[in-house]
Amino acid sequence: MGRKRQVRAVDGHTIGAYEALPSDEPRGSVVVIQEIFGVNQHIRDVVDGFASDGYAAIAPQVFDRAKRDVELGYGPDDMTEGLRLAFNDTSRDNALIDLQAATEEIGKYGKVGIVGFCYGGLLSWLSACSVRGLSAAVVYYGGGIAGELEKPSMCPVMMHFGELDSMIPPDQVEAINKALPNAEIYTYEADHGFNCDHRDSYNAEASALAQQRTLAFLENFVAS
Repeated sequence: MGRKRQVRAVDGHTIGAYEALPSDEPRGSVVVIQEIFGVNQHIRDVVDGFASDGYAAIAPQVFDRAKRDVELGYGPDDMTEGLRLAFNDTSRDNALIDLQAATEEIGKYGKVGIVGFCYGGLLSWLSACSVRGLSAAVVYYGGGIAGELEKPSMCPVMMHFGELDSMIPPDQVEAINKALPNAEIYTYEADHGFNCDHRDSYNAEASALAQQRTLAFLENFVAS
């Protein structure tokens, strides 16, 4: 269904991306933001899923400025490399520049929502506060958001967290809830990464419910 393509940012840098289009006229657009593991099979599956639901979808390779075409698994060595790429080698400002470019590119198909997972969940929240042209933002288990609440969101926001997620403890979710009274924030009896069926932490029930809520959210704010 999808294809690999290139996206050029405002500073002239070009990054790779995976894009999928629906069989009929798109109902809107979705930017999918990767976990620390790059645009791997799981993220391509997510992009394809949004296309199946009628959205033009794109996942930019936000690590490309540091290392091109990163595609990792979920073992300890992959985790170490992904964390290094995300938090040492990739500038947050550059990642947001590239997400702005992806938003503008996929926006030719209609209003744009952004959906991020893990590291991408944090970037989805930061995009909601700074990327122009977004109509909605969805966060899946984005770590670090509790320390990034000084800027207001420029679009409606939905967040999904796992109640068993030791990386995002309940006090952080409570702080986010308190700071963002207008956001739709849900918790699930699940661990970090519960949406990824390539990981041991996958929780089918939580994943299905979160996806149902996400699609209803996009229907409300993004679909034409």
